[in-house]
Amino acid sequence: MSDVATKLNPTSPAEDVIFELAPVRSAMLSQLAGFEHGFYGRVGGVSSGIYESLNSGPGSNDDPANVAENRRRIASHIGVSPDRLLSAYQVHGADALMVDGPFQGERPQVDALVTRCPSVAPSVLTADCAPVLFADPAARIVAAAHAGWKGAIGGILEATIAKMVKLGGSPARIVAAVGPCIAQASYEVGPEFVANFTQADPANERFFIPGNDDRSLFDLKRYCAARLRAAGLGAVDVLPQDTCAEESYFFSNRRRNLAGEADYGRNLSAIRIVR
Repeated sequence: MSDVATKLNPTSPAEDVIFELAPVRSAMLSQLAGFEHGFYGRVGGVSSGIYESLNSGPGSNDDPANVAENRRRIASHIGVSPDRLLSAYQVHGADALMVDGPFQGERPQVDALVTRCPSVAPSVLTADCAPVLFADPAARIVAAAHAGWKGAIGGILEATIAKMVKLGGSPARIVAAVGPCIAQASYEVGPEFVANFTQADPANERFFIPGNDDRSLFDLKRYCAARLRAAGLGAVDVLPQDTCAEESYFFSNRRRNLAGEADYGRNLSAIRIVR
């Protein structure tokens, strides 16, 4: 479910606009006691132009001061200090990292962060890739994973679950939510893309439907959900939003490419243990 803010007022003091942040939330994760989470889109920040308004990506060409303020607002909204809203340097790989505090030095090059520390909010940045948030309510462990198609087929979701298990988690208890990302109707791909999946497993053909000419449409959401269930998770929530199609609420790299824009903002998804 989502309650998208209806107005922006980026010139107001941060204290006045913080409540305009309106992340999409997973119904399954929301039912768990003692956790906070949110899939934050582009509403409620201070950036302008193609980055309007809650661009959270330090890797973008946005004004770094605006990105820092946007991230500060999200950190405050989810209940941590800005230095404990952690985002890695994502590389579309399959490495997950356990964290318990702010990074020392450069951001690690991984695509998932796992913690059992209440003062830390692991997060991921996306602009069409799937953000996946995890929680084990018994072991009190949370994680955030960045699952583009390369990371998903490469095993980032399973790597994240394995790190949670190492901390005492159990796949049978873990609840995962596949957040707003590019939907199948917007994800047109070529034959070589399809071959990457069908050569890995012929059963992956079920995640594609015919598009125009030799093109196909890929269901990243359902693919991620299937891998999560195959890893033993019994509770998997798949949110319906399409980042490419919903320009008012989400940043999208695919939409940027279609429009010929020079850069794009990043959506941020985060989760934390409250108690």
